[in-house]
Amino acid sequence: MPTYPLLTRTAQFLTLLAVAAFSLLMLTKVLPYLRFEKGILFLTTKSAATNDNGLFRLGFYVHITSSWWVMVAGLLQLVPALYRWRPALHRLLGKVYVASILALAAPSGLVLALYANGGLPVKVGFSLQCVVWWLLTWQAYRAARQRRWLPHAEWMLRAYAVTLAAMSLRLESYGLYYFFHTKPIETYLTVTWLSWTGNLLLAEVLVQMGLGRWYLRAFGQQRAGTPTAKAVAG
Repeated sequence: MPTYPLLTRTAQFLTLLAVAAFSLLMLTKVLPYLRFEKGILFLTTKSAATNDNGLFRLGFYVHITSSWWVMVAGLLQLVPALYRWRPALHRLLGKVYVASILALAAPSGLVLALYANGGLPVKVGFSLQCVVWWLLTWQAYRAARQRRWLPHAEWMLRAYAVTLAAMSLRLESYGLYYFFHTKPIETYLTVTWLSWTGNLLLAEVLVQMGLGRWYLRAFGQQRAGTPTAKAVAG
């Protein structure tokens, strides 16, 4: 990946700022649901039977809360200065991020996919997103356990790209509706798939350009991408 320090740092700062701003916005969206009322906001799009379903409600509240904090934890993982200042905090946040996705956010997302509006294409799209999210996160965790830091960084970038699908879904919805004047159902069907597949494609391009190696250098782990036999065995 070509190194243009000012351009790279500016792009990183703007990206982190955008995600941080979106995280704050999403917090304002999540907080009203914590009153546990049935007929508010997004829940008004669900039938009374769905709103009364215990599995749906459990999945909904677990998903909206865990998805928010994994977005924040993942964002902090992408700040090299935090790693250099407190490596232990980086590892702790990484464990919270991984455990929250594997045990909470992705499984609860699968529950919500069963009740998604829009028919089979939407249910399949959201279900695949959760499965891919889980697998990518597991791969990142597995590489870290083996101390293979370059694959760990690359898998984590892919996994966080799917974490940001909620952000892409909303931005793409506005773009399609206001600039391309798509119908609501067309918008919804498109962003169900584009929000995470588009993010994954962009992440893969950046990984192939060397973004994972850039992060290793920024974290001060230039030699960590090549594991020793002992590291792989451990």
